[in-house]
Amino acid sequence: MQMIINTTSMVPIYEQIMENIKRMIIEGELKNGDVLPSVRTLSKELKISALTVKKAYDCLEEEGYTATVHGKGTYVTGTNAEMLAEQRRFEIQNELEKVVKKAEQYGVSHEEIAQLLSLIFEE
Repeated sequence: MQMIINTTSMVPIYEQIMENIKRMIIEGELKNGDVLPSVRTLSKELKISALTVKKAYDCLEEEGYTATVHGKGTYVTGTNAEMLAEQRRFEIQNELEKVVKKAEQYGVSHEEIAQLLSLIFEE
């Protein structure tokens, strides 16, 4: 599993693991029923404590992204299609807000932004 962990970041490592896995689910790299690496395997891969990976997996399960079957592993759940769609919309909204703020800094009006979006949709 390709995952980038920044040990110098202020974001706790377990949260970075969660965000990486959520991103993979949202982008479709991980699908319903896919098995995540075992806690031990991922901790060895990332060279971090197994307790840190376990905490990330537990939080993902609490949020409904995964389900753990004791003795079998942790699986991506497919029951969150609506939640994943909402997460995607939220990310798009954040990106659009950044674009609008940048446009406003450049003196572009809301009408001009709407026109630009219309042009993009026509392509």
